[in-house]
Amino acid sequence: MENRGNYANINGLQLYYEVHGKGEPLLLLPGALSGIGTAFGKLIPLLAIKRQVIAVEFQGYGHTADIQERPLSYELLANDVIELLHVLNIPKTDIFGYSTGAGVALLIAIRRPDVVRKLVLASVSYKSIGRHPDLSTLFSSEFMEQALKGSPYEAEYLSTAPRPEDWPKQLAKVRAFEQEVQDWPAEEISGIAAPALIIAGDTDIIQHEHTVALYKLFGGGSLGELSMPTSQLAILPGTMHTTLTQKTDLLMAMIPGFLDVSDEVPHK
Repeated sequence: MENRGNYANINGLQLYYEVHGKGEPLLLLPGALSGIGTAFGKLIPLLAIKRQVIAVEFQGYGHTADIQERPLSYELLANDVIELLHVLNIPKTDIFGYSTGAGVALLIAIRRPDVVRKLVLASVSYKSIGRHPDLSTLFSSEFMEQALKGSPYEAEYLSTAPRPEDWPKQLAKVRAFEQEVQDWPAEEISGIAAPALIIAGDTDIIQHEHTVALYKLFGGGSLGELSMPTSQLAILPGTMHTTLTQKTDLLMAMIPGFLDVSDEVPHK
């Protein structure tokens, strides 16, 4: 499977994915508006030294053309990823999801626990109320269009999308998606057996107390000297949402060690 860029016919999409390296599979799922390059470009060469990295571009992201009549939703994106794993004959994998991708990874773990070994969840909210209250400003149409003009996200889209002229439509679609209420039951998350490394920036779009609450749902919060949880928590210093996956030194100091530990007794 070492052949870099590929397309798979998935649920009516020509879903773009890349394969780098060899070893145990590690699936990478990007954030809102991100293609593989803006989300994971600096990390892939490092992660692929010991892993087979499979990086995906969601519906309307990067090389994957949008289906105009199909909305963006966590359920549909999760369906696409699950079907891709089937097409690639990957029965079980570690998943590193960033932002939107972390939400998709979380939903896959809820719906198909059999395909998930371990989770790395970076900047994820399982409830809309967990997001920073000022996020509505960021996703206003005026601010979003101006802030992204000339950005790496716009440049990536214009250089990789099958229809670069659809950039304004993609912005509107992502904005509508991000404004939908998200509320996954705590009991569904606490029922996930796969250990999770939960990561956020100290100036992230996710409020810290929500990140800690998610960590506790994955079995965290015990006194380590008495009972060490299999899940882990990391708050990266001096890190905002859009720079989190650029912090390669910090991430590579924790992600390989977390993933490389052999399968352990589930936290539930």
